[in-house]
Amino acid sequence: MKPELELHERIKMRLRLAGSSLADVARELGVAGTTVTSVSQGYRRSRRIEAAIAAKLGMKPGDLWPGRYPEGGDSDDRSTLPGTLDRIGGDPPSPIFC
Repeated sequence: MKPELELHERIKMRLRLAGSSLADVARELGVAGTTVTSVSQGYRRSRRIEAAIAAKLGMKPGDLWPGRYPEGGDSDDRSTLPGTLDRIGGDPPSPIFC
């Protein structure tokens, strides 16, 4: 994942203007502040943390991180995973193992 440090600084500024902070988000979610910072910087992904940050700013996660949410909404780029899993492994499982 590519760090998004400029965006991270803008998010911190917007949160301060809204009377909040990344530390507030971390406390509300019960996670470490470094985890929220890592998500904001783009080093890690967490839909829950991204949604909480966006909610504090009155936005959708896709509005803040369009590269992480290609449709611009709340879904992410993992939407094709179930179809991919269906094609892995070739033949259907034997009825013996079902």
